[in-house]
Amino acid sequence: MSLPRVVSETEWLAARTELLADEKAMTRARDALSAKRRELPMVRVEKDYVFDGPAGSARLFDLFDGNRQLVVQHFMFDPAWDDGCPSCTAAADEISPGLIAHLRARNTNLVVVSRAPSEKLERYKAKRGWTAFSWFSSYGTAFNHAFHVTIDPAVAPVLFNYRTLPELEAVGMGWLGDGSSEQPGYSMFLRDGDQIFHTYSVFARGTEMLGGSYYFLDLTALGRQEDWEEPKGRADEAHANRPDFAQ
Repeated sequence: MSLPRVVSETEWLAARTELLADEKAMTRARDALSAKRRELPMVRVEKDYVFDGPAGSARLFDLFDGNRQLVVQHFMFDPAWDDGCPSCTAAADEISPGLIAHLRARNTNLVVVSRAPSEKLERYKAKRGWTAFSWFSSYGTAFNHAFHVTIDPAVAPVLFNYRTLPELEAVGMGWLGDGSSEQPGYSMFLRDGDQIFHTYSVFARGTEMLGGSYYFLDLTALGRQEDWEEPKGRADEAHANRPDFAQ
C-alpha cells in the first residue's frame, strides 16, 4: 500500500482546509438526512412476538425494559451454526456498558436478537466474554422473516434492503432467492403506552455507519433529544451552539 505524499506544513494546511470544507458539507448533509429520517411514518407492530432470553420468555414489549425506544441488532446466527457471524461478532464486541448507559439516558434500550436457540447464544456470549447487552432468541418465531433478516422464499417473498427478488437479480444478488440465509441489520422501535411501532430498519452497508450512541440515536424516531432534555448552561451545549462546532 502506498503512503501519502510528504509535503511542507503550508501545503498540508491548504489540503487539510480544503478537506475540512468537504467534511462540514457531509456533516450538514448527515444532519439533514437525520432530520428527514425522523419524519418517516411508522407502522404499528400488531404481532405479539415472544422471545427466549436470559430470564426466560420475553415479549417484544419487555425488550424495551421500560424505555421509550428500542434498538435491535439483528445478529446473524442460524440455528444450525455453532458460532455467530464474524462481522456481527465484531459489532457486538464494541457494545460496551458505556454505550448502553448513554442510550438509556435518552430513554432507548439496545438488545441483540438472533434466530439460534438461546442455549447456543448464551454459550457463545460466554465464550466471547460479553456482559453489556441482553441477547434474545427468536427461534421458532416469524420475527426474523418479518423484518427481512432471515431470507427464505419458502416462508415469505424475498425482500432485502428494500429490493425485491427481480431487483436483486438485476444487481447480481439473485442468490438470495436460493434457500434460506441470514442477513445483518438493525431495527428501531418506538413505544407509545402499550403500543409498539416499527420506525426504521437498516441493512447491508448502511449498518457500517453505526458506532457511538449518537449514531444509534440518529436512526431513531426521537433522535438525540438534546433540544428539550439538556439543561441550559452546560458546557457541551455551549460548544454545540458555536458555528464552527455545529458544522
